[in-house]
Amino acid sequence: MAKRVCIIGGGVIGLASAYALVRAGHTVTVIDARDAVGRETSFANGGQLSYRYVAPLADAGVPLQAIGWLLRGDSPLTLRPRLDPQQWRWMAAFIGACRGSVNQRNAAHLLRLASLSQATLEQWREADHLDGFDWRRNGKLVTFRRAGTFEQARSKVTDARQQQVLSAADCARLEPALASGGFVGGIYTPSEEVADCHAFCRRLAARLEASGRCTFLLGQKVTGLRHADGVVQAVVLGDEVMAVEQLVLAAGYRSAELALPGLSLPLYPLKGYSLSVPIGAQHQAPNVSITDYDRKIVYARIGEQLRVAAMVDIVGFDARLEPKRLALMKRQALETFPGAGDYTRAVEWAGMRPATPTGVPLIGASAYRNLWLNLGHGALGFTLACGSGQLLAELIGQHVPSIDMQGLTPSAA
Repeated sequence: MAKRVCIIGGGVIGLASAYALVRAGHTVTVIDARDAVGRETSFANGGQLSYRYVAPLADAGVPLQAIGWLLRGDSPLTLRPRLDPQQWRWMAAFIGACRGSVNQRNAAHLLRLASLSQATLEQWREADHLDGFDWRRNGKLVTFRRAGTFEQARSKVTDARQQQVLSAADCARLEPALASGGFVGGIYTPSEEVADCHAFCRRLAARLEASGRCTFLLGQKVTGLRHADGVVQAVVLGDEVMAVEQLVLAAGYRSAELALPGLSLPLYPLKGYSLSVPIGAQHQAPNVSITDYDRKIVYARIGEQLRVAAMVDIVGFDARLEPKRLALMKRQALETFPGAGDYTRAVEWAGMRPATPTGVPLIGASAYRNLWLNLGHGALGFTLACGSGQLLAELIGQHVPSIDMQGLTPSAA
């Protein structure tokens, strides 16, 4: 039976949810505080659709490694402790998840969701002729600067059909732009993809508008939810109250502002940065997506720009650009790919990635009978968006989910 669904959040997660719901025959309203879709974390993210590299940040040894990072001037991580109980609760839960067995279990959940997401995007592209967002299956090369980390990574490669272990010379042959990068080797995954997340959001919105089954309320901030007897009755938009039948909360890290009694949303923003570097005919930018493992920087050619993304800053709800962090990223990018683009015209950006301590998103029913969650995808929002939207549409439509939902259901919410 077709349902009327209201979605709070016009980023890639909310829009993918809306698209999957409309495809399933439901009617959708999307609300977002910004005056256009995809203007927050979806705007200028890394662009890599990294379906095979989905291991959570929380892992054995990470807290000790993080201490070492914090003592370095070029650290990929910044921690700014605040008098904020939410930050400390999140950090405590994160440390609790930093165990090898927990990481492996959560990585399996994410890999299952990522595989569904890749298949779902492929279906939308082929069946619906969804295009116009610079999608390519260009492969991903994870490069290593230290022999120790390279050996550790190559020992985990179990399927040579999906992943190839490459020497430094092999890496340079695969991607000539790497010739002077200072790497000792790499792991290449040919099936990985790249796309422009913001353009993808705009294309989804255009298709949704054309469907006649989706309404957008942009530039309208949800200031509260009205509820009674375990049901959300309405959303409050300033002076306006709008009744809802089914409600999806997909507002990223801002979702915690709308938490209801008994609704636990263990979210915290991990700020990341990006540079969008114009590519001219004279430049040699990498065509393969690159992850500089030891520096924690990703590179993706998206159309005629090189997207450079990096950093995890746990600094509270401060989305401002940090000049020192951006300068560090630009300097390291110039060292690695000096001729990749016009760095003097690079567009700087920072985004607040909504993360759970475990790195596993919350997808599905909440403690309120008509309130659904699609939250906490962290740095994997674009990668996991289509699969997450598909699962949510199946759950709301009371269909059997495409994959096992173990580990993905918000059990505490």
